[in-house]
Amino acid sequence: MFFLFSIKKINRYTYYRVKIVSLFFLTKIFIGMLEYVKTILKKVSFDRKLFEKELAKAIKILIPPELLEFKKWCYDQFGNLYAAILNKHFTGI
Repeated sequence: MFFLFSIKKINRYTYYRVKIVSLFFLTKIFIGMLEYVKTILKKVSFDRKLFEKELAKAIKILIPPELLEFKKWCYDQFGNLYAAILNKHFTGI
């Protein structure tokens, strides 16, 4: 199992707080974010401008491995309706 360590200086002396976070925990958070942005896009798909705005925010939030799955899902769900917007935002991914 992999762990991430973050070290934060508490005060001007040499006391540090070490935070250990399991990558398993982080993966669960990111999977939750993927489902969250999918839900948001479904709810705003009625408005072109709002859809584009939320799509841009979703791309910024998600991590690269999730972006590939998200891209495929977006084209499956909204490819007929918003192909131009999807092409615009997913060109580099």
